[in-house]
Order: sequence, then C-alpha cells, then structure tokens
Amino acid sequence: MKKFCSFLAITAVVMACNNEPAPTEATADTAKETPAAAASVTMPYTPMYTTFTDDVSDNDVLTVLNSYKAWETGDMQALKATYADTTSTTTADGVTVRASADSVINFQKPYRDKISSVKINMTAWKKMHSVDHNEDWVCVWYDEIDTYKNGKVDSASYEDDNMLVNGKIAVYSTHKQVKK
Repeated sequence: MKKFCSFLAITAVVMACNNEPAPTEATADTAKETPAAAASVTMPYTPMYTTFTDDVSDNDVLTVLNSYKAWETGDMQALKATYADTTSTTTADGVTVRASADSVINFQKPYRDKISSVKINMTAWKKMHSVDHNEDWVCVWYDEIDTYKNGKVDSASYEDDNMLVNGKIAVYSTHKQVKK
C-alpha cells in the first residue's frame, strides 16, 4: 500500500509539472487580441470608416434624444427643431427622403397622425466621432410600442443612426426588428 501511495504522489507531482497551460474559458479580457495577432488577420473587406472616438458633444446626444421624445409626444414642431436645414431620412422599409426639414416633417406627419400613443423604452446610445470622415454620429437602440387610433398595437426594436452637423440631425436612418 505504501508503494501504491508513493506511486500516486509521484504521478501527481509529474502531472502538476506539465509545461502546457491549462485551458481557460475565453473572457472579455482574454479574448482581446494582441496588436501582433490582430495584424496577422486579413479581413475580406476594407471599411469606408476605420477610426472612431467618442468625442461627440453631450449636446448632440441631447438633440438626438429630444427628437425621440418629440416623436413620442407627437410634437412635430419640436421634432423639426432637431433637424438640420436639409435632412436625409431613411425609413425601416427603405424609403429615403432628402429634403428641407419642413418637407421631412410633412413626410413623417401623416404616419404619426395615425398613432394615438407612442411609448419609447430607450435601451442605449453610443457617441461615435468618425476621425477619417470628421462626422459625429449618435447611434441609439430602443423598443417602441405604437398604439394606433384604430386600436392596433405594434411593437418593435430599433437601431437608428443619427449624423449631426452643427448640432442638428442631418442624416437619420432607422432599422427595425419586429417583436414576436
């Protein structure tokens, strides 16, 4: 029995001296690539935008959030006040309108007029300054519940991109995911 216990002890010591690292679970910290490893990866595409910082004014974020609050409350004049003189807006179904703020509001108003109430639950927003294009963007994620005047209730999740120029929304593009 003494020989068997000695054998087990020696085996345990030899196995503990293994030079191979023990496998670990990937975490956010361990998953980060080193610059050398990142340089060796060849991507199949080259992006138009490459460098971002979060150097976007909090006032720009406030302008964007105020646009959502204006939509929620049905205040089309307040919504118009957040738009640049010329604004490009793209709806979730792919319709793009590039026009004066008045014309964009005239495009949006009939749709909003069909809705008796809107509830927006803001999930997150991200400030993004494109260094290579010198553009300020605020991206937002939210859930919206619309109650139409005919009683129909519709809810969806959205991700929107808002580009600001001189403190006003110049580009607005929305992407919708219907909730089931």
